[in-house]
Amino acid sequence: MKEILKNSFVIVVLIIFLCLPITSGILNLKASVYILENDNPFSFENLKNKNEKLGRLMKLRFEHFINILKGRFSKKNCEIIFESIIQILMKLAHMSAVSAAIVKDDECIWTDGFGLYDRENNKKANEETIYLVASISKSFTATAIMQLYEKGLFDLDDDVNSYLHFSLRNPNYPDDPITFRMLLAHHSSIARENEGLTNFFTRIIPGGMNLSGYPSPFLNDFLVPGGVYYKPQVWLDIPPGQEMHYANIGFAILGYLVEILSGKSFENYCQENIFKPLNMNNTSFKFSFVNKSRTAVPYDFKSGKYTPIIHYDLIDSPVGGLRTSVLDLSHFLIAIMNGGVYKDTRILNETTIDLMHTIQYPDKGYNFQYGLGFQIWETSTGISIGHSGGLFGVSTKMVFRKSDNIGIIFFTTRQISNKIEGIMFSLIELFLFWKASGFKEKLNIENIRQTTNSNTLLLNDF
Repeated sequence: MKEILKNSFVIVVLIIFLCLPITSGILNLKASVYILENDNPFSFENLKNKNEKLGRLMKLRFEHFINILKGRFSKKNCEIIFESIIQILMKLAHMSAVSAAIVKDDECIWTDGFGLYDRENNKKANEETIYLVASISKSFTATAIMQLYEKGLFDLDDDVNSYLHFSLRNPNYPDDPITFRMLLAHHSSIARENEGLTNFFTRIIPGGMNLSGYPSPFLNDFLVPGGVYYKPQVWLDIPPGQEMHYANIGFAILGYLVEILSGKSFENYCQENIFKPLNMNNTSFKFSFVNKSRTAVPYDFKSGKYTPIIHYDLIDSPVGGLRTSVLDLSHFLIAIMNGGVYKDTRILNETTIDLMHTIQYPDKGYNFQYGLGFQIWETSTGISIGHSGGLFGVSTKMVFRKSDNIGIIFFTTRQISNKIEGIMFSLIELFLFWKASGFKEKLNIENIRQTTNSNTLLLNDF
């Protein structure tokens, strides 16, 4: 057992080492790829490794890494290795807790939790631990608006001014309409916000606090010239529909449109039409509505210590304020993987799901494309669909692969703040897919690079 755990640590260190852009005097990327793609990777005369000591260390230990890549460990040992690697990655990324789930076709086949979601009270994470999931919320906001679309209440290419209680126009292009489709696909010409203190902290409140004035008149005051909170930088100098800019406030407008079109509060609409039908009983956009004793504490990590962050709500909750568990969210993931159906309950038509999972405006400005409320990642191994999220004290991801209809969900109590932590987060994703494949899937530098690249939005997203 000790040898397996020791090897797991070596595996993680070697993977991290291979991911880093070290090209001068140690081992370049070309050599790294050679190691991963050859059965006899230790012909170091071919690699021309200048660091002989490092070469000897890698030669001694890399066999265990290759065994994992080629599936030579028993399933029992793979389970031990998997759990120890997750715990090592958590420690390296300073994640106090991780909860995760795996979905295959129309079934959640595995859930688990690691670490402590409440360090002060020594509470261990599991599949029912509730987390703030940040931008995964956008997929629910899109689902709500698309349910109303299916009822014939609007067309995707309608001008939203026909429904809003204020005029939404880019002052630089006052004659160009902004449509539902543009808002859902981040093509409204609203600028991506600066998530620094000067802007973001005007839009969060302590968890459970009631606040008046949102969504109206806040959105009017924030987006319309002359408003109390208006700044001209909120609008880009490009016409609507031309470029993708990941503007969170666009989904706040969509949440407001849900309220206008349905005649219900955003929370009540989602409870009645998404959460309850999907048996998501521990899910809400409001902290006061979830089980507080089972809600993960968000943490910061500084000077070698975990510092708890108070539970908070977002004023514009349709953007990133959802709280749920991986078990609850697996019901939603099953529905979106299976044409809108969870068990015998349909929340959207299959044609609508297909539309939401279709790129609306091809774009080269990001490491992903966007459908209607869903990120779409195109890699050498195929297409993946879902959403990631990051906020103070949390990083999250929900994603499924179209090629084999396998999906994963994982939440953490730590915001990704640098590239190394981004690599740790991406490796957790890859090892979850490794487990989902029955420990048969192979790792290589390219899919590690592509997965890490796909998660770069987490460095400044919510």
